Amino acid sequence: MPEKSSSNFDIFLLLSENDEKAKKKQRKELLVSLGVQEFFPEGSISVDKRTCWGLECKLCINACPTNALYWKAGEVGIVDALCVYCGACVLSCMVDDCIKVERKREDGTIERFSKPRDVVKLADKINAKKRLKRVSELFPTVERYLEKYKSPK
Repeated sequence: MPEKSSSNFDIFLLLSENDEKAKKKQRKELLVSLGVQEFFPEGSISVDKRTCWGLECKLCINACPTNALYWKAGEVGIVDALCVYCGACVLSCMVDDCIKVERKREDGTIERFSKPRDVVKLADKINAKKRLKRVSELFPTVERYLEKYKSPK
């Protein structure tokens, strides 16, 4: 909320808050129209133009599920409002550290990756946590087992 003083408001802070709300609303409308679910509320993506072989491959552009990456005047362009920070572009890129993605999960965890190997490791780590949770729900703990099968005296 803008800071109030006895005589004035911080108009620039008020304008930037309205601008952020409008951008979030526009992003939500764009993603809904594409039928894409947003998993990461915040993030950033960048392409290192010195190492990008975009003209020769265009693999990242073809891999992007939302068409956030496009070819423009000799380089790969990014439409930030369309990017869902999924990492498909990094997985398909043949040059390490060319595309850098940073994303923030709902729980506040920040994930950064710029190599296909990093994306695979991150996905494996997330899936391992999910598998462990499923297995722990299937098999009882020692305490639950003993409670369930204790012999009557």
